[in-house]
Amino acid sequence: MSNIQTLDYQIDRFGFWSVIVVVATAIVAMFFPLDAPSGYTVEHADRVAWLSANRGAFIAGWVNQIAAMFSLSAALACGAWVAARKKPLHAILAALFVAMATMAFIIPKFIAVWTIPQLADAIVSGAVGAELADPLLRLLNVSVPFSLYTSFDYLGFWLYSVFALLAAGSLYGDTMSAKIAAIALGVFGVVYQILMVALLLGAIASVDIEAYFIGASMLLVIHLVAMAFVFRRSMSDAS
Repeated sequence: MSNIQTLDYQIDRFGFWSVIVVVATAIVAMFFPLDAPSGYTVEHADRVAWLSANRGAFIAGWVNQIAAMFSLSAALACGAWVAARKKPLHAILAALFVAMATMAFIIPKFIAVWTIPQLADAIVSGAVGAELADPLLRLLNVSVPFSLYTSFDYLGFWLYSVFALLAAGSLYGDTMSAKIAAIALGVFGVVYQILMVALLLGAIASVDIEAYFIGASMLLVIHLVAMAFVFRRSMSDAS
């Protein structure tokens, strides 16, 4: 096996196992809360009390989200490597957008693990800085779609959608799994851009943003499952 074949095999294997980790973290996520119940409508005082009482579970949930995000970005980056076999320039640009998305995602998720629990504790205990902690926690609401916190998350998904538009065509191949992976990715990219335009034009209410945008992002799940078969087949061919 030549050096380039070895590299292809290693990247395909990394992509395959990244998909497995994404699926595993998705299952784990069902057992950990990411915000207080009824997070969008819950009163601020109730959120503070919930965060203080459920600090460990909240942090564990968001640590799991960090693992899921890194694994998802890794799988998409490996997909860009597969796309590079047909259109190298498109793949390089696509990989850059995955890198930018990863940076956009890690900022709010690190804030959830590091900052938000401390803010809640400061407010509950009345510690030094409590008067600053209260407005900061409101700005960093993890459920309200127009908060500073969630803006970074939606930015990350938008960057993923640009990646999708750049990489989808190159991923389209002869096998059924390659076709499904490319189509799901392409549809996600197009739908997300349409939703962005609709939001900017005021056609989507704030209360409906999560349902529309997170719903569209579920197409990435189809893409990842199909890509697992693509990676597996490429591993077999390389070996």
